[in-house]
Amino acid sequence: MNCIGTSLFDIFKIGPGPSSSHTIGPMRAGADFLERIDALPAEKQEAAHHIEVELFGSLALTGKGHGSDRAVAAGLLGERPETCDTERLAALLSDPEQVYTVFFGPHRAAFTKQSIRFHAGKHDFPYSNTLAFRLFSEAGEELAEEIYYSVGGGFLLREGEVPQEGKTVPYRYRDFESFRRLTEKYGMTPEAVILENETVLSECSAEEIRKRLAALIEAMCDAVRRGLAASGVLPGPIRLSRRAGEVYRRAMSPETDDARFLLLLDAFALAAAEENASGHLVVTAPTSGSAGLLPGVVYFLREIRGVAMEKLVDGMLIAGLIAMIAKRNASISGAEVGCQGEVGVAAAMSAAFLAAVHGHSLEVIGCAAEIALEHHLGLSCDPVDGYVQIPCIERNAIGAVTAWNAYMIASVSNPAKQKVSFDEVLEAMLQTGRCMSPAFKETALGGLAVCTVCG
Repeated sequence: MNCIGTSLFDIFKIGPGPSSSHTIGPMRAGADFLERIDALPAEKQEAAHHIEVELFGSLALTGKGHGSDRAVAAGLLGERPETCDTERLAALLSDPEQVYTVFFGPHRAAFTKQSIRFHAGKHDFPYSNTLAFRLFSEAGEELAEEIYYSVGGGFLLREGEVPQEGKTVPYRYRDFESFRRLTEKYGMTPEAVILENETVLSECSAEEIRKRLAALIEAMCDAVRRGLAASGVLPGPIRLSRRAGEVYRRAMSPETDDARFLLLLDAFALAAAEENASGHLVVTAPTSGSAGLLPGVVYFLREIRGVAMEKLVDGMLIAGLIAMIAKRNASISGAEVGCQGEVGVAAAMSAAFLAAVHGHSLEVIGCAAEIALEHHLGLSCDPVDGYVQIPCIERNAIGAVTAWNAYMIASVSNPAKQKVSFDEVLEAMLQTGRCMSPAFKETALGGLAVCTVCG
């Protein structure tokens, strides 16, 4: 049985916005290529002169708006997503004449802005978002080549790499139903099963895992706080104004008493999504493009409802479970299945998170996740001008509200009467994504991206 062996800390990662597949993935690819040329034979290192990189698929079509070329450059220069200097990242490649030097041992190679090219045509690689790194001698001889696939959520595959045999987890499952049967068989809580598996995957104790999840919650809340305090215009030609802070102030005014709950939820989701659009550090949940949704819900529960950290960490375990099942059985990549795989899965994670925090059964958790995802089926990824701004930022806020509504419906319903399961809606999402035109998969070739004039 092809079981789930993804770590929670592969789902929840800290990195720079605006896109996990366009920013975190390419940065990791650049860093990996640097490590590989550092391990080349001495004669090849001595001959090294310059590096060239090609970006394909939606990385090429919307890579400029996502800053994918800057992310590649940052990775080659030794930056890592979780510790990235976002100000340095934003300034990279601003001068087309600047020569950057990559060091490996006593040797070096150079690249410039022109060295990183966007190949917007069709390609034959097996994944949409592909990166090709090449090292050349001064005479133009190719010394090394690596092909990488950015498959969503910051996950990266390298061509030709034999997948390492995954660690054998104590409790094996492949979808939500097999997970449910497993908890029933062993008489364990869902959180206990996830923790037991994670101790093997991350080689940490249960206490350490909970501490790491608490730290991620702090990072999520920090992104919301920064977004609420910020003002001005977001980067790029659209010149979209931040509005999370204003929505929050309006929410707290006396005349919005009847709508305060919704406006606060909107404000918190907008705040983190705007931070992502600014290229600042966020937590993937499951991607950067959807990194406003779960953090907005988390912040609301913590700051408005006063929910204890212990319960929030339990909710994170369940949200991670939903993301892992979605990744294994469908996709969390906008380039593969559209935004239903990003905001849709984030809404399912958030609805399940809410059900878990409020102490509901695994059956209710599954219903909440199913309802939230079902009503995001068919959601396209059509960023205007290739920037993660329109419709992405508002979509996070709407998704947060939908997630809460899905949880509410599930919490007062009989899960035994639910006609569609979470596993079935994931199958529908995958089928929908496969039938979706490439124009609606992060390429900015359809939908709002071609029907809206901004500037």
